[in-house]
Amino acid sequence: MLELIEKTEKFVFDLLKNELDNSFLYHNYTHTERVLRSVREIIENTDINATDAEILQLAVLLHDTGYTKSIDNHEEESVKIATAFLKEEGVNQETITAVNNCIMATKFKDSPKTELDKIIRDADASHFGKKYFTEASEFLRKELELQGIKNYTPIEWENENIDVLTKKHEFYTDYALKNWQPRKEKNLASLIKSKKKRKTKLKTEELKAKYKAQYKNESPERGIQTFYRVALRNHIKLSDIADTKANILLSVNAIIISLVLANLISKLDSNPYLIYPTAIFTLSCVISMVLSIIATRPNITSGEFTKEDVANKKVNLTFFGNFHKMSLEEYDWAVKELLKDKNYVYSSLTKDLYFLGKVLERKYRILRITYTIFMIGMIVSVISFGVALKGNNARLNDVLPDNSTTTSLLYNKNANVNNTLC
Repeated sequence: MLELIEKTEKFVFDLLKNELDNSFLYHNYTHTERVLRSVREIIENTDINATDAEILQLAVLLHDTGYTKSIDNHEEESVKIATAFLKEEGVNQETITAVNNCIMATKFKDSPKTELDKIIRDADASHFGKKYFTEASEFLRKELELQGIKNYTPIEWENENIDVLTKKHEFYTDYALKNWQPRKEKNLASLIKSKKKRKTKLKTEELKAKYKAQYKNESPERGIQTFYRVALRNHIKLSDIADTKANILLSVNAIIISLVLANLISKLDSNPYLIYPTAIFTLSCVISMVLSIIATRPNITSGEFTKEDVANKKVNLTFFGNFHKMSLEEYDWAVKELLKDKNYVYSSLTKDLYFLGKVLERKYRILRITYTIFMIGMIVSVISFGVALKGNNARLNDVLPDNSTTTSLLYNKNANVNNTLC
């Protein structure tokens, strides 16, 4: 008996390896091995004779070999393959008939009639009561998809499994009812819980979509949002640029004044002609520094508002200068009042843009004047230095005699000396 089962195992393994299509992810040799283990589990825990045990094991090994020929009516094809193989191995007709009856019992259309039918039916569906149920179920779903039989979505397959476990399947043997039924119920509970969780998630997503659509209808259009966002960003960038320009002017003029004080001031006593150019140069730098400071000097407003101001929509809560002296509770109340009125929000953003623009206009106007004064001061200073140097050279030329007069005087003097010596 053992030798025949071993030969059958090898025959089935070789047959499925060589002739079974790769799309059979569930009905393959792994499934056959699992069913064989399950049927042996029942045999070991059931009062059954050796002949029936052999028939069951042979039937389990051969029951899915028909998939190598056809998907439809694969049980009939399995019977043909089993008959041919068992006859070749010299098995008697009675045993062959019993094996074929067990193979046909694996059809789920009819209820099992004999004890052997019940055992093989329970073994074939034992994955319902095993821990690997989820894995086996997913392989079966994918197999049906690859073979073009039916393409189930995860939700549809979940519902199909629940329907099978609750309505279409039942265990028949006492051993399966005692040992596999509890695990089957756990698997069913897990499917129901997953379905409930999926439904809750779906409802949550639908609710989110509903509120999102409602909020979208109540919120400003994307173009309006983009306008305020871009305008505010541009104003802030321009303000940063203005501050940077003012800081550059401050730094440059501070360095120039330091150099003037260190080098020119100490030489004015001996070089009085440099007084006016130095004064012009220093004055233009000082004016540029003062104007740069004025351009960047912050202007803080009162920082207070009243409930009447909020009610009349006169206060701009987006600017810190309007609330920095208020308490947190008062400011929190005012913001909540602001958010209640969409038009008040727009009005506050518009005011913020407007006054930012006014500040920018003041900064850039002062900076333009500052740069103009700095430029003119540099030009005038250079010209004045040039005029002063030229005037000083002319004065020196007027004080000293010219070269020809000096030469004649020296010649006459030498002649008188020579005459005296003679």
